[in-house]
Amino acid sequence: MAESVWTPDSWRSKPIKQDVVYDDPKELEAVVGRVANLPPLVSSREIDRLRAQLRDVAEGRAFLLQGGDCAESFDYCNPAAIEDKLKVLLQMSLVLIWGMRLPIVRIARMAGQYAKPRSSPYETVDGERILSYRGDNVNSIDPAQRRPDPQRLLAAYFHSASTVNY
Repeated sequence: MAESVWTPDSWRSKPIKQDVVYDDPKELEAVVGRVANLPPLVSSREIDRLRAQLRDVAEGRAFLLQGGDCAESFDYCNPAAIEDKLKVLLQMSLVLIWGMRLPIVRIARMAGQYAKPRSSPYETVDGERILSYRGDNVNSIDPAQRRPDPQRLLAAYFHSASTVNY
């Protein structure tokens, strides 16, 4: 199986199934440029370590435990919410370690699940057709603030960084 070469821009070659249309493409370009110049959220060393751990999982020498939200809100970026999710993952992994007698590879699905795919760009709220809520990194759940806002991409980076580094 041929392995694709990943680059920071390789996503641009993929088909777009649910594009977000921003009112100001220049503002979007400026925000994407700013995010591109921020430090990575994970290091290459962490990625290499996870690959090795996943190899152990694939070969039956470890067990994978993944947990977290399907989609996050920026409001979840607070100590209590982060600690509660981590506690559940740790408690579950302790039970699995004891029962399986295998190392557990824990993956927290948090710190960046700020997008929500939608089957339609519009929804009906109180009889009015409005833009669908696409997640906090695109627009607001508040029906009055549904225009896609590129600044939310920057906010998503900082919420992710805060959660990862908590």
